[in-house]
Amino acid sequence: MGGIPVVRIGTRGSPLAMTQTLAVRRSLAAAHGVPEDTFEVVVIKTTGDMIQDRPLSESGGKGLFTKELDAAMIEGRIDIAVHSSKDLPTFLPDEICIAGYVPREDVRDVLVSAKAKRIIDLPKGATFGSASLRRQAQVLRLRPDLKPVLLRGNVETRLRKAETGEVDATLLALAGLNRLGLTQRATAILETDDFLPAVGQGAVGITARKDDHATRVAIAGILDGETGFAVTLERAFLAALDGSCRTPIAGHARLVDGKLLFRGLLLRVDGSEVFEVEDSGHPDDAEMIGTRAGRHILERAPGDILAAH
Repeated sequence: MGGIPVVRIGTRGSPLAMTQTLAVRRSLAAAHGVPEDTFEVVVIKTTGDMIQDRPLSESGGKGLFTKELDAAMIEGRIDIAVHSSKDLPTFLPDEICIAGYVPREDVRDVLVSAKAKRIIDLPKGATFGSASLRRQAQVLRLRPDLKPVLLRGNVETRLRKAETGEVDATLLALAGLNRLGLTQRATAILETDDFLPAVGQGAVGITARKDDHATRVAIAGILDGETGFAVTLERAFLAALDGSCRTPIAGHARLVDGKLLFRGLLLRVDGSEVFEVEDSGHPDDAEMIGTRAGRHILERAPGDILAAH
């Protein structure tokens, strides 16, 4: 391989995970001027993919999508893993780090419904399918009469259930639809001013072993610094709140004229109470800004909002 290290890429097997991973492989091949099959893709089934009948918050949280990939990496069966950043747990195993992020896709959520063009126009008492407490809380904040129901499965499954009326509406990440070529299936795009995304939404993160210097050098050329600053801030915000799947937390950072701008939310599950923060600063201070924003919310929010599940 002319000095290029063998990089085995671990991924989940869902259509979206595979699409993201093959895009990373294409970028790596282009960066090194080698054929794509130089880099092996290793598909690993995760617990999160197998649990479809209950919320992840009742089964162990975000780590259910990463722990098998982490184990494969620690054991040396893969060298990097490709993740939707919003699925990455707040804290990773000691041996593993986030090596960086590829350029971020659109961060916004979309409404998918056969019943209405906007959340506000859904019929009274309509069902809203989601496995995300963040989405549920923000929808209920707008429409407390709607009835949340658990909706798990891959993107195509959730689209179909909303389009056939099995549920009256659902929300999905626009980034996933864009990557899968399904953008036209969105009923409406929700602007971030009205509906804040999950921390890391739209970003694809690459994890690696901390001590694997050769691999980290090999992938450095495909990583995006701007996305790195933004998601580092967002994840620091989440960590300050000790965020998990049990607490509705939203956050979005973006780089504007060399300055990081951030807005974050902590909500009650039923949307009845919301705590908001805005902060900004230099990109080099991303982690500090996120931590400060999280602490600012902690100073105002009652303890039970974080303990509730």
